[in-house]
Amino acid sequence: MVNEEANSEFERVLSKRDLFVLAFGAMIGWGWIIQTGFWIDEAGVRGSVLGFVLGGLMVAVVGLIYGELASAMPFVGGEHVYSLRALGPIGSFVCTWALILGYAGVVVFEVVALPSAMAYIVPGFNAIELWTVAGQPVYGTWILVGGTGAVVMTYLNYRGVRPAAQFQTILALVIALAGITLAIGAVANGNSPSSPPLSDVGLAGVFTVAIMTPFMFVGFDVIPQSAGEADVSPGLLGLLIPISVTFAALFYIAVIWASGQAMPGSELVESPLPAASAMEVIFTSEAIGRIMALAGIAGILTSWNSFLLGASRAVYALADSGMLPERMSTIHPEYNTPSTALVLIGGLSIVASLFGEQMLIWVVNAGGFGLVVAWVLVVISFIVLRYREPGMDRPLELPYGYAFGAAGLVLTVFFVGLYLPGGPSALAWPYEWAIVLFWMILGVVLYGLSGSSETQSEFDAGTHEAEELD
Repeated sequence: MVNEEANSEFERVLSKRDLFVLAFGAMIGWGWIIQTGFWIDEAGVRGSVLGFVLGGLMVAVVGLIYGELASAMPFVGGEHVYSLRALGPIGSFVCTWALILGYAGVVVFEVVALPSAMAYIVPGFNAIELWTVAGQPVYGTWILVGGTGAVVMTYLNYRGVRPAAQFQTILALVIALAGITLAIGAVANGNSPSSPPLSDVGLAGVFTVAIMTPFMFVGFDVIPQSAGEADVSPGLLGLLIPISVTFAALFYIAVIWASGQAMPGSELVESPLPAASAMEVIFTSEAIGRIMALAGIAGILTSWNSFLLGASRAVYALADSGMLPERMSTIHPEYNTPSTALVLIGGLSIVASLFGEQMLIWVVNAGGFGLVVAWVLVVISFIVLRYREPGMDRPLELPYGYAFGAAGLVLTVFFVGLYLPGGPSALAWPYEWAIVLFWMILGVVLYGLSGSSETQSEFDAGTHEAEELD
């Protein structure tokens, strides 16, 4: 069962503001800078806004389910804790291992996203071509910037969760100010270029945007991952999840609307950084456009910071439960951070800087599949616990719980279907499926070598004891 004593080794230092900016920063990454033009080109401004409203509602359902579970079990590890209690060690390992693939995929992708943003801002940045991977050149400058970023972000998290949260707060403020500036500029100077009405866009355009939105909101589950370090009430902890999703949705909608006041979608989609181009046009200043790109870099760093935190806590939770080598559950005696897990994930991201952009995109896509698999298992855990433990203390208890569970299950299974052959986000064969297969085999090997039979026996004993008490 969950080792509550181990959770007590963490310091409860995260305030409600810290938790909010960790989740908000994770959701508002690099996507809003580079995807805005595609959304508006596909569905127009109104259709894109409607797509994000629909997508936000879908994610909010899943977020509320997470909120109830997080309020009932406010321990480090999040999904691992819920699935262990509901599904047992094997189900929990599958859920958490899939989640780690998704988190690690985002972390390693930020190693490429950072120099990619720098290339937009700094002329001639792509220098010293070293080799190619999957047809993509690998530049010495990209390795230097990406690798340095990985070292800095890992060290920041290694020194403590509080410094990481303070760093996140500053960057989230930068992003918010950039979005507000863009919106104010659109109100004052926007010329409302022609945009196709909803009747012309059709449902196809709206749903093209809507099916992308869940993956723009990935990151709200960083809150339950860090629950054991939160100094807030369990009820507020759960409520912060849907609140952060709501604010992220409002941010995306504001950026879409403001960008649409600057340029038509057909022009925005041609820009490598549409939101920055919109800012440049609204204020007729190339310098201000580059400042917007800096806000995009802030988004890269906030996402990087949050997912590094989440991945390390998930690795720690598995190791602490005896499902990964015990060494990975080490807590730093001074900084109270899962030091070995952080070094492992951080080291992986440093090595990732040696590979080309295309290969890391494969990792991210495979990781996205892992994330939605974890979502499905969390929703199943919610339904199982509602049925098996109706008397569980749930500070944030959802009304009509089974209806929420059914809706969440339909939505998350739908997300999984997007990645399967024939789906709009289908994983590429053989590369992306090979990554998934490798991760599965690695998980089976580590699970088998980590004394997991003992974990199963302890779980069975704990379950039997709970049944006797009932």
